[in-house]
Amino acid sequence: MAPSAVPQQQDVDLTAAAVQRKEAQSHATNGTTPQELDASRLTYTLTSKPRPVPDEAVANAGDETVATDHMVTAVWRAASGWAAPELKPYGPLSLMPTASCLHYATECFEGLKVFRGHDGRLRVFRPDRNAARMRMSAGRISLPLFEPAELEKLMVALLTVDGPRWLPKERPGNFLYLRPTLIGTQSQLGVQAPKEAMLYIIVTFMPRMDSPPGGMRLHTSPEDMVRAWVGGFGYAKVGANYGPSLMATQDARRRGFHQILWLYGEQGECTEAGASNFFVVWRRKGDGKRELITAPLDDKLILDGVTRRSCIDVARERLAGEVEVTERKYTIAELVEADAEGRILEAFAAGTAYFICPVSQIHHRGQDINIPMGPEGKAGEVTSKIKGVVGDIMYGREQHPWGVVIPEKE
Repeated sequence: MAPSAVPQQQDVDLTAAAVQRKEAQSHATNGTTPQELDASRLTYTLTSKPRPVPDEAVANAGDETVATDHMVTAVWRAASGWAAPELKPYGPLSLMPTASCLHYATECFEGLKVFRGHDGRLRVFRPDRNAARMRMSAGRISLPLFEPAELEKLMVALLTVDGPRWLPKERPGNFLYLRPTLIGTQSQLGVQAPKEAMLYIIVTFMPRMDSPPGGMRLHTSPEDMVRAWVGGFGYAKVGANYGPSLMATQDARRRGFHQILWLYGEQGECTEAGASNFFVVWRRKGDGKRELITAPLDDKLILDGVTRRSCIDVARERLAGEVEVTERKYTIAELVEADAEGRILEAFAAGTAYFICPVSQIHHRGQDINIPMGPEGKAGEVTSKIKGVVGDIMYGREQHPWGVVIPEKE
């Protein structure tokens, strides 16, 4: 009998969603249920030698990132689950040279900021979104899962201890950077899901990057390089997303540009500006309406940025009737055409590091797309409105559920 020409269904579903479900439904080991990550078990060992808090400019001037006095760590083992998390003095981690993260990229992280508001309060911006995304990233690379709310509680606990001294009330308008990280630590070489892992959370300084003189200048990606691809892991915040992009970014900076505008596919779809999401405001072809356009999330090619999500939400709520918001694939050819027709109004990159940063130029295959800026070389009207609303929430000028207030220990 001739073999059937009908394609057979794959007998094992190995999609990222299935990996997460399988991990979440892991069965008891040796008759016991592995311990979940539990912030209520956090132990405290405070430093006896707090370091001087440097000035922001001094802290960001050197080659080493300056961190606060403490960090949170939590160890996971497949057999027993999560140990009690610890808040302890900031310092080196101990890893064996054969640790999984050093060989197989079993590492994911998040980035968010803590702000000293103009009302005197400390706030983090939508930490629930970062915690949920980190859980997703962990599942994608076979690291242990956890309840996002527990990670959020641990971040708040660390900020409660270090926030008052490192972001004092007499310095409103400043921020620090919060970096939760999860690494595979099993000290056995072999391509396998690690059976040991470590979560750690640190708080550091980070320079202000949202207002480069004359706006951000982008160089499109080289034809022989992509940052992420459909079916890959561009939607997860894993370290493997970033290292391979550094060579192109370094080359672009030598040429006088800030970041790469990453293109994808034969049509040159516009995806991300460096590690930030990318937005364009233009007059839509056909009806001439103002449109805010950005790449979609449905193919899991780009990161579901918290700042991206916030920009879209603010535009739809606060700029309804002024600007239409569209999430769809669009190409560099569309931008070149819109530039030739004078339809491009503004562009900006959005992410934790760059916040909401106006883009003034895109260089593509020897051609410059010069993008209008606002008065005095600042952000344009739409960019400024969105940035103003989000910034007001971050710094407490507007009371909003996105701005989570940190209880402080004096």
